[in-house]
Amino acid sequence: MDPTTTQLVGLDDIRAARERIRAAARVTPLLEVPWPAAARERPAGDRDRPHPRLHLKAESLQPMGAFKIRGAFNMVAQLSPAELSRGVITYSSGNHGQAVAMAAQILGAPAVIVMPTTAPAVKVEGAKSFGAEVQFAGTTSTDRQRHAEEEAARRGLTIIPPFDHPHIIAGQGTVGLEILDQCPEVDVIYVPVGGGGQLAGIAAAVKQSKPSVRIIGVEPEGAPTMKTAIAAGEPVSLPKTGSIADGLLTIRAGDLTFAHAHAFVNEFVTVPDDAIAGAVAWLFRHARLVVEPSGAAATSAVMLRLGDTVGARAVVAMVSGGNVAPEAFVTYLGGSW
Repeated sequence: MDPTTTQLVGLDDIRAARERIRAAARVTPLLEVPWPAAARERPAGDRDRPHPRLHLKAESLQPMGAFKIRGAFNMVAQLSPAELSRGVITYSSGNHGQAVAMAAQILGAPAVIVMPTTAPAVKVEGAKSFGAEVQFAGTTSTDRQRHAEEEAARRGLTIIPPFDHPHIIAGQGTVGLEILDQCPEVDVIYVPVGGGGQLAGIAAAVKQSKPSVRIIGVEPEGAPTMKTAIAAGEPVSLPKTGSIADGLLTIRAGDLTFAHAHAFVNEFVTVPDDAIAGAVAWLFRHARLVVEPSGAAATSAVMLRLGDTVGARAVVAMVSGGNVAPEAFVTYLGGSW
């Protein structure tokens, strides 16, 4: 796919999605917080300027605990009555699965969620709590996608992909519209990246509304999927991925999400697991938010002073999810950050 000729999601699509998802998604708060102590030392050329205001977009406070409900509901809500009657299926490491399960429950459709055998129990139980049937397949996104496609063909189910679809991207883009409403002076937005649906949507919404805003994609060091794709000029499959940020472990960026990243994203940075864990602890102690590692990746990039924020007045870090197992959460709080 040539990213320069791909049709990108437009503002009208995202505005329509905002109206469509009101039945399921919250307008989440944008919380202003002090700059993390670890982030106070800045490049020499920017030290004389006052610190930008730092805001957290708390998508961890969505009803199912993550931003994913936006894209999932936007797509499921556009299915025909016959498609809803037959049911939907998706493949997900956890949060998108819960979102599809919730959307299907609201709209009266059966749902099947295909998860990795390594999925956190909190996410498995979350999907089941919305009445979904959960199946397990392998440990990679490729394993789950293959299983879901076979199951969909066998049972006549409609696939709700986790990120690489215009309806999903438009739904996630509603976050970008909210950020602009809540903080019109925003100059930089940090966004965690797995398959790229959240990044594509936010970047499309923001760059087509306020092109001067700098969009920074944040990936775990063990899963630089989109950064690798941008360097290669096309999506490529990583030989393996690994990180405590289980929601960001997609092996290959989507074709459509890559096209949006190519068009709208200014910069990509990677963060190590110890910094992600530190950000989970910092968010709890200083913002009173319970956040999973995937949801804390953007904050960890701020704490490490990654990405260009020179001259910025206001910075937003996406806090994209809060579905973390209690026993894991306790270990993150035990760190020194």
